[in-house]
Amino acid sequence: MATLTPSAADAAAGTARPRGLLRVPAAAGRFGPNWYAAVMGTAIVGNGAHALPLVRSSALDDAAAGVWLLSLLLLVALAGTRLAARRLPDRVRALDAPSTAVFLGCPPMAMLAVGAGALGAGAPLVGAVGPAAGVALDAALWAGGTLYGLGVAVRVLYLLLTRYRVGRGDSAPSWLLPVVAPMVSAALGPALIPHLPAGGQARETLLTLCVALFGASLLAVLVLLPAIWSRLVHEGPLPPVLVPTLFLVLGPLGQSVTAVTQFAAVAPTVRGFALGYGAAVTGFALLWLGVAGAVTVRALRGGLPFAMTWWAYTFPVGTCVTGAAGLWRLTGLDLFAALALALFALLLTAWAVVGLRTVRGVVSGELTAR
Repeated sequence: MATLTPSAADAAAGTARPRGLLRVPAAAGRFGPNWYAAVMGTAIVGNGAHALPLVRSSALDDAAAGVWLLSLLLLVALAGTRLAARRLPDRVRALDAPSTAVFLGCPPMAMLAVGAGALGAGAPLVGAVGPAAGVALDAALWAGGTLYGLGVAVRVLYLLLTRYRVGRGDSAPSWLLPVVAPMVSAALGPALIPHLPAGGQARETLLTLCVALFGASLLAVLVLLPAIWSRLVHEGPLPPVLVPTLFLVLGPLGQSVTAVTQFAAVAPTVRGFALGYGAAVTGFALLWLGVAGAVTVRALRGGLPFAMTWWAYTFPVGTCVTGAAGLWRLTGLDLFAALALALFALLLTAWAVVGLRTVRGVVSGELTAR
């Protein structure tokens, strides 16, 4: 009877034993950067609930804190899994193709979204550790996520110009992911400003940095959108698996509205710009939501297969929730309060459906099999 060597036994069991690490299941290598979209989508539910106007209650606050804690645990678990799988021979190598490289924008946005919750939805939980724990966690994740996001934006755009060979038919809304991360930093950075020393230049420097990140992301989005629109109009419908990515267009829209309302909160002189920009962009976001929603309904009738791209139905809608809530805080108009509540109901429904399908896919092995 033949015997298996340790390495052969590992292979027969579907596992690998990278040197210097404990035995790592081969399935760990299937978790690419797109899986961080689940962290983003979960964190924005907690953050959105915390930002909702007119409906504060202890039950809602507890639920928001619980969802934020789940997003933190998912972030740690996913980061640990990808770190453990870094030496697996068949792991996902995101930079090998533009279709996967664009999802490298998800990890920094996940870090930023979870960090923001440390000062918001998760503040009661983090505060139990120590009075400055929330600020420290948010500052660390914001700084790390911002540097990570800028690095990803530069590298992916560079590779699109130099290495990758793409045609007009290859462009998709997912191309926006690497350049939206700086906008998330711009929207979430102002929350740290009140925790900086009142004197000196620290507060002004952080605000200026956030405005610069806002501009960098916004202009990059405006550069990419024409190519994406051209592909959508001239190359026919997206493949079914990419249909949910139409909702990614809402990300830079909602996040930029959130950003300008946060600027106005710490610098009242820009209130007029924030209101004008926010109302105009929110109008277009609602128009695009209608278009993307109609395309999704059409695809569902034709049999839309479940994939991790379905998480695009969560975070982008959540940014519109926080944007509408920010406009309500600026104006006090019930119109924006009603909009934030309606969008949050849509977000919560999407998160519940997509989360359940994801858990089912992981347990069955459908999402981690090749």
